[in-house]
Amino acid sequence: MRRLAILFFCTIASSIAQADRVMVFAAASLKNALDEIAASFEQTEPHSVVFNFAGSSQLARQVIADAPADVLITANTLWMDEVEKARSIQPDSRFDVTSNQLVIASNQKQTIQLNPENLHNSLSGKRVAMALVDAVPAGMYAKQALSHFGVWDAIKASVVQADNVRSALRFVALQETPLAIVYHSDVISENNIYVAAIFPEESHTTILYPAALTMHGVQSDGAIRFHQYLQTSDAQQILSRHGFRPLIGKQR
Repeated sequence: MRRLAILFFCTIASSIAQADRVMVFAAASLKNALDEIAASFEQTEPHSVVFNFAGSSQLARQVIADAPADVLITANTLWMDEVEKARSIQPDSRFDVTSNQLVIASNQKQTIQLNPENLHNSLSGKRVAMALVDAVPAGMYAKQALSHFGVWDAIKASVVQADNVRSALRFVALQETPLAIVYHSDVISENNIYVAAIFPEESHTTILYPAALTMHGVQSDGAIRFHQYLQTSDAQQILSRHGFRPLIGKQR
């Protein structure tokens, strides 16, 4: 009986020793979806997942500086390219997790027609919140879209820039600005926020969320398992419910 008890405790101890704490650095716009994905992952795995959510530029710089991230997920390919050039990720592990749409969010039900004249009239003289237009993907996409319609120069003085896209949306949620240019998934995450317009895909670079194992992560079974779980149909269904566009197993 004593030998069985010892064997049982040794088995438990071995299981605990093999459980990893997976540190995921992820774009702020993914927060709600990834929280749910992590909870689902932890139901069948011994590993736990911890997130650091921020703007992609900030996360990329941290990983390049050797921050202890196991998995990196950015909101555009450019910042992941920079991390790959710095040899801070495992290139073969990189794939596109999901995609998104760029929208104008409003705290009132309204429709903004996307043509140069109407867009200018709708935005001119109003404070419009965006993520940082020269560093954060959502802000970069927003600037591209407004430039595509020829209104960026006319309205840029009234743009309120935030550290990340979720912070930009909060300006609208708190009624500090009437409008924000954010992702479709962000609007779904907030009550009493409405989509006033959806920018056509040709108005900006395709919105993709690449993920990869960092050089720390390739040494962690938990990180590898979570990286694989992101490609499962269960994870992709969660992303879809949160307003993202699934890209199951789309490898580079």
